[in-house]
Amino acid sequence: MTRTEQGFGPASRMKSVRSGDVTMRVVQQGSGPDILWIPGGDAAAEYWVEQVSYFTDDFRCTSYDPRGVGTTVAPEPPWSIEDFARDCAAVIESACDPPVVLIGLSMGGLIAQQVAISFPHLLRLAVPMGTAARITGFTRDWMEAEIEFRQKGFRMPARFAACHYAAFAYPAAALGEPATWKKIRNAYEVRFGDRDPSQLVAQWQACLDFDCRLELASCNVPVHAVAFSEDVQTQPGMVREVAEICPNGVYHELPGLGHVSFARHRPGVVAALLRQIVMDAIS
Repeated sequence: MTRTEQGFGPASRMKSVRSGDVTMRVVQQGSGPDILWIPGGDAAAEYWVEQVSYFTDDFRCTSYDPRGVGTTVAPEPPWSIEDFARDCAAVIESACDPPVVLIGLSMGGLIAQQVAISFPHLLRLAVPMGTAARITGFTRDWMEAEIEFRQKGFRMPARFAACHYAAFAYPAAALGEPATWKKIRNAYEVRFGDRDPSQLVAQWQACLDFDCRLELASCNVPVHAVAFSEDVQTQPGMVREVAEICPNGVYHELPGLGHVSFARHRPGVVAALLRQIVMDAIS
């Protein structure tokens, strides 16, 4: 498997896609069968830059800014995962040649599941990573606490936010690598230091309200649910439930990785599994 110098680099193409009263910034690079990459919460299209760099030689890779981040323009919240799924479907129909492979992480994984439920004709395969059919237990308590914290007007200084969110995103092994931690810290200070708390709350509340268990049980789209053994945010059992509910569900677990190990930590390990899943689906 080769990796190009840049994913979503100088050769990338940008366009706007409209879905009702939402106008989304879309980024695309490469040629071949379509893979649409859905960012996780609080993240824009470039979230996927390291993964895309492994795929643009053979695939047309597309991502976008979901409502609440980047330059996408959307109505005021509340929003639902169904809203996000309609936006995603509009991107597929406007920028891709369906059916596509759909890959999403975290909130992006929830969106991928809802697209598979609501728009199965647009998909060849869905790969939700670090996902859940519903948010429960520790993860629910954490997210509810964060929402309450933000709603009370509190903000985190950039360095504190970087340390706080990195502990939920990466395994101890990654945080213990000085060079890796420096990259994570620098990126997270920029990403979370000036985050609009109202937009974060709107995205996270949509995730908390999501429960697709009933609809997922009759979804016939092939769903490959990918878990990470050291994932604090979406523990492997939550991901396994998705695969077990889906009639065509398959469960994968990558050892030693955390929720966001696909970036800055072990991108090649994640990309290798994703390529294997995708190639098996299109062969």
